[in-house]
Amino acid sequence: MFIITFKLSDYQIINSYQTKSLMDRYKITFETWNKIAALYQEKFMAIAIYNDSYDTFCQEIKKVAPKILEIGCGPGNITQYLLHERPDFQIKAIDVAPNMLQLAKINNPSAEFEEMDGREIHQLKEKFDGIIVGFCLPYLSKKDAVKLIKDSFQLLNENGILYFSFIEGDYEHSGYETGSSEDKVFVYYHQETYLKRALKQHNFEILKTIHKDYPKGDTELQIHSIIIAKKEG
Repeated sequence: MFIITFKLSDYQIINSYQTKSLMDRYKITFETWNKIAALYQEKFMAIAIYNDSYDTFCQEIKKVAPKILEIGCGPGNITQYLLHERPDFQIKAIDVAPNMLQLAKINNPSAEFEEMDGREIHQLKEKFDGIIVGFCLPYLSKKDAVKLIKDSFQLLNENGILYFSFIEGDYEHSGYETGSSEDKVFVYYHQETYLKRALKQHNFEILKTIHKDYPKGDTELQIHSIIIAKKEG
């Protein structure tokens, strides 16, 4: 029989390596989004597959001139749709990529934009009536996705609406993916079960779940899932 022993320093080394690996994933992904901002705008600015889910988000917010936080706004494609449907929305949108924000400001001159990492929203001091997170979760780890749900609860007014979307799949199969530009991003797959559990744990009522078949390449289909929830009093 072999007995394997570890010193405390061994655990510290392992934990340090895991932390560095996670930081590298984020750094590489953020740099890619900044680099391909114009390509992203060209491909996704007018995409309509998710519009019905944005309509539901708009309809669930009953207040006039509500304050909306958009996390991971990219070139402002969702911002633009929301403002078209609800011109009374007062939108503050954040993104980690300066080049994305530059495009978003041009596309949406009436909205407010700020460079900010979605993992840092707990630093915001203002409250919102709605928070929309359009495909930011595929670039957040499970831990950070759950933290975003917790932080969103703190930032929402009573009966505030939270919208987020993600790619359904086995979290253990998450990894780097390369696009047409040959730049890579680290894509996290998430399960609806633990995200819904996190919502309930943080006092959200789940209002609607939507699933979309999204073509990836010529032969593969991904399940893109959308959850809309309300902050309970």
